[in-house]
Amino acid sequence: MLKIAVVILNWNGVKLLERFLPSVLEYSNNYKIYVADNASTDNSIAFIKENYPSIGIVENKINGGYAKGYNDALQHIDADVFCLLNSDVEVTPNWLSPIADHFTKNIDTVIIQPKILDLKKKTHFEYAGAGGGFLDSFGYPFCRGRIFDTLEEDKGQYNDTTPIFWASGACLFIRKSTFTTLGGFDEDYFAHQEEIDLCWRAQNMNLQVMYVGTSTVYHIGGSTLSEMNPKKTFLNFRNSLFSIIKNIPIQKAIFIVLARLLLDGIAGIRFLTQLRFSHFFAIIKAHFSFYWNIPKTLKKRDLKVKHKKYHKIKSIVWSYFVNGSKEFNNLVKD
Repeated sequence: MLKIAVVILNWNGVKLLERFLPSVLEYSNNYKIYVADNASTDNSIAFIKENYPSIGIVENKINGGYAKGYNDALQHIDADVFCLLNSDVEVTPNWLSPIADHFTKNIDTVIIQPKILDLKKKTHFEYAGAGGGFLDSFGYPFCRGRIFDTLEEDKGQYNDTTPIFWASGACLFIRKSTFTTLGGFDEDYFAHQEEIDLCWRAQNMNLQVMYVGTSTVYHIGGSTLSEMNPKKTFLNFRNSLFSIIKNIPIQKAIFIVLARLLLDGIAGIRFLTQLRFSHFFAIIKAHFSFYWNIPKTLKKRDLKVKHKKYHKIKSIVWSYFVNGSKEFNNLVKD
């Protein structure tokens, strides 16, 4: 049997553990469950030891965010496949079986994401991942089932098994061998979009990222950083630019970064019109942080990267705001 380790990253999340650990234990068959604790100062560790002694605990020395947190913890866990599961995810009966079956039968598949629905509104897809992730030609991420703030109702339209470009970090399965080969997450991201970079680097090595829609989980989202937090805006805008510089041939990357200056500026103006001044300044801060880190980021480039068509969409911004395409299956492909 494929050895899957379900690894839940935690930082001061005892309330989330109280709420969500029961479903994970109930529906995870005989697979081993771990909590990777990012130096919590609440009683998370004591709660687990007292109530769930079967759960393995890995205690990280510092809170290095999502990226370093998993990089540090996974070194101490033995498995064929890691399931990186957010602490605010409710799993469902039989959620692991389709994933394990696909990994067993498809050796070229190295990363898998299940269907991610909204725990607050279970009939609809959830923002972080939905039915699998893609990028437009400018490196902006979007999902089947979620484009910007439009969330589709789940009508079975994404119950398929299909290649995707990126898998959500809310529930991401990856072969241990692949995680090791890729060197784990880029710790300079701290959190947000490090999973996109990981999947991008995997695909630059011609490895396959898949979505398996017969497995379902429910995600709250925003438990660590809400959509209203300007730090999340900062990380998303900066880290997206990091990924472009790292994973695209340099001539193409320069063109895309210059285009993003304009497009990100438009996003900043939109924040101003909404009187969300902290988010406007977060975009400016993101760009200056990106510029400061360009020399360091360039050293991480794989010289063999080749430009790929991530999806046949030139601009998700244009498709959504100008063409009015609010759902994935209605996008006008280029």
